[in-house]
Order: sequence, then structure tokens, then C-alpha cells
Amino acid sequence: MNKTGKRLLTFFVGIPLILLIVYCDYMNHLPLHITIGVMAIIAANELYNMLSPKVPLFSKKVVIILSSLLPYITYLFILAGMSLELTPWFFLIDCLILMGLECFHAKQFENSVAKIAYSMLIIFYTGFLITFLSRLTSLENSKIVITLFLLNVFICDSLAWFFGILFGKGTRGLIAASPNKSLVGFIGGIASSIGASIGLKLLFPDVIVTSYTKLILISFLTALASIIGDLIESVFKRSCNVKDSGNIIPGRGGVLDSIDSVVVSAPVFYICYHFWF
Repeated sequence: MNKTGKRLLTFFVGIPLILLIVYCDYMNHLPLHITIGVMAIIAANELYNMLSPKVPLFSKKVVIILSSLLPYITYLFILAGMSLELTPWFFLIDCLILMGLECFHAKQFENSVAKIAYSMLIIFYTGFLITFLSRLTSLENSKIVITLFLLNVFICDSLAWFFGILFGKGTRGLIAASPNKSLVGFIGGIASSIGASIGLKLLFPDVIVTSYTKLILISFLTALASIIGDLIESVFKRSCNVKDSGNIIPGRGGVLDSIDSVVVSAPVFYICYHFWF
């Protein structure tokens, strides 16, 4: 099966499976939180493997543990009814742990700044950002809210690829980070996300109670953030001279290749939802 076929298979099998996990809200979405934690572990491992040949890093075990603790701690806060504003404190603690380790365990210090900075990047990108997806489970009508978010991301990603393949050949090469991406694809993906959000509001008008203007704006910003997330990971891969972050997911590559849009757009959606819904 070629890459396009694998990608379509992943789309039609993966998205229903993810939505099934979302709608299983046992113990404040325990299956979803387990999935988020596992993805954080695998994504941290993939990004570590990408960066380690190029830059100095702390040991893989330390970086992965500090990354994966953040989404699981966030879940514990949700179960205990504690403030989720504590999660950034634990990210801060992670950073302080790295700096402390370098002070007491390093023998040479010429690469210390890069070692701390790049290790913090992995923890921030694969551990902290994904906690905003965890935070969505604490909201009222969380199943519909998370569905709205994931529809924005997945529809934008998939239909941007679809429109780009069919109509975007003449508008490719505009962005050096990912020259195969097209302007037509970006526009088609964003417009499709907005359409999906409006459709969901029509289905659940008593849950999605914000105005159409605000809904369109939040969909636009979330879809735009998901595109930026995809481009950021392309920058990482080009910087590290790798094609994919891994080969776990057919037609997609690694876990990081599949959640790059989610980790960047989740904070944007959460902040917009917090102020506008």
C-alpha cells in the first residue's frame, strides 16, 4: 500500500478510535489521559532521538520521565479537584531540576547552556504543551468540547493535505520549512475546520452556546495554530536531517508527526475557550 493509502486508512480508522476514547469519560476521561501520557512518552523519545546526534542533552531517561510526569500530574490535579494553574509550577520544577543536575553532576561545562536549553525544549514541547489537551477534560460538556477541538485540528490537517494534492500545485514552495505544503491547502484546511465547527454547533446548540462570530474566530485561530504546529515540527526535522520522527503510524511516521498540530493548537484553543465560551 502506498503512502496515500496508508494515510487514508489511518484517517478513517484512527479518528473514530480517538473519538471513541474521548467519549469514554470514566473517571474524568481516564482512557484519554492514559493515551495522552503514552503519547508524551513516545513523542519525547522521538524528539530526543532526533536531537541527540546534533546537540548535547541530559540522559534520555531523565528527559522522558520529566516530560511524561506533566500530563499525568495534570490528571491527578483534575481528579483531586485542584487548580490546574499548578501545572506550570511543575514545569518550572522540571527546569530547576535540570539546572540543579548540571550543577552537581557535570564535570565539564562548555556545553551546559545548550544541554539545559535543548532538554527543556523537549519537556516543554512534548510534556507541557500537551497538558492543555488534558485541561479540556475538566470543562463542562468535555466530550463535546474535546470533539470540537479535535475536529478543528484533524479536519484542517487532513483537508489541507487533500486540497493541496488536488488544487495546490501552483501555490507550493512559499514556506521554506515545508515546501510541499501549499497556500491553497492551508486555506482549504482552515475553511473546512470552520465549517465543521458550525456543523457541530448546529448539532449541539445547547452545548456550544457561543456566537457564530466567536466560534468562527476560535476555529480560525485553532486551525492556524495547527498549521503552525505542523510547520514547527518540519523545522525540527529539517534541522536534524530526518524525514519522519518515527515509523509507528502508517502513512504518518512517528507519534510526533501525528500530534505536532495538537500540541501547538491545544493551548490556543484552551485560552480562547476560557475567555469566549
